[in-house]
Amino acid sequence: MRSLFPLTLFVCALASSALAQDAPPALRLEQLARGLKNPVYLTHDGTPRRFIVEQPGTIRLIDETAVLQRTPYLDITKRIDFGGECGLLSVTFHPKFAENGYLYVNYTIKGGRQRQSVIARFTAEKGATTVDLSSELVMLTIDQPYPNHKGGQLQFGPDGMLYIGMGDGGSANDPQGNGQNTDTLLGKILRIDVNGKAPYAIPKDNPFVGKPGFREEIWALGLRNPWRFSFDRATGDCYAGDIGQNLYEEIDLITKGGNYGWRMREATHAFQGGELRKDFVDPIIEYGRDKGQSVTGGFAYRGKQFPQLVGWYIYADYASGRFFGLTQRGGKVIASSELDVIFTDRAGQERPTLNRVQTSSFGEDADGEIYVCDYNGVVYRVVVR
Repeated sequence: MRSLFPLTLFVCALASSALAQDAPPALRLEQLARGLKNPVYLTHDGTPRRFIVEQPGTIRLIDETAVLQRTPYLDITKRIDFGGECGLLSVTFHPKFAENGYLYVNYTIKGGRQRQSVIARFTAEKGATTVDLSSELVMLTIDQPYPNHKGGQLQFGPDGMLYIGMGDGGSANDPQGNGQNTDTLLGKILRIDVNGKAPYAIPKDNPFVGKPGFREEIWALGLRNPWRFSFDRATGDCYAGDIGQNLYEEIDLITKGGNYGWRMREATHAFQGGELRKDFVDPIIEYGRDKGQSVTGGFAYRGKQFPQLVGWYIYADYASGRFFGLTQRGGKVIASSELDVIFTDRAGQERPTLNRVQTSSFGEDADGEIYVCDYNGVVYRVVVR
């Protein structure tokens, strides 16, 4: 019988060649809503409804008929400290929201001289278009030494746990060393269980449970300012965009107990004489100041409308206006590219996004379609040209 080995090599070579030639399609940003106040996130409640977070302190509802409601779904403007990187930063809905009505928000307050990040739960009636402010349950407060680097993302993982992204507390160069300090929640991805006793419990399988000198909420550490992380709904991979200090931006795959190196390093490069330790988890991709200077983490596309986009992780740079895409398997990037993206302006003209759209965040609806929040007041839907 003739050996199949040469045929196997030929098939593998073809597969490798196909992967190497893979490229993302050209994209267009179609306006979904405009006239918004500093939109910084979009998400869903498991239905066709979509919710836009406005940083000054409101959440706006786009109903089942795709109409933006004038009355905010939630309005906590009087409770928060807004300005710069502070404000209402994220919302996520419990996986069983249809049953329990729980939604969770991350916002900043300023009490006296001390700023704090607040993680709170609200309860909404089924199908309601507004939330009762008296239903708030404050679950966690975290002291903030400076007005920047708040992180602020909330996401439920595939495991039903609530994940929280926290920046290093701010200023420049992480002066308090919070990224590597295991006794603080700053500079970390946290993981808590909100499905039992209030306000929350520590999951027993968190990596540092019972370890002296470690806050048990910590899931991963060594992050500077994880501005947007997300879970790939097909693979469970957790992507995070971590904003750099001086020279490099990075995309990380967040893993249990992973240490991403800040402030000893920036991306894969030693920072101010820091040690490049072997236990640090490398980013899956990094880029320098020739491409941008403030990464915005995105989503892996798993929608049904654009099959040619499936599996591509789409992210952007807030400062330069550039968009990027990558595909990876097992933490190894298979293909990456700057994306050809245009948008339609208010006059209906197609324009390049470069330096015209300030991507403050991406979002995802219940069907896996992806959206872009432009900090200038517009939310777009991502479509293939």
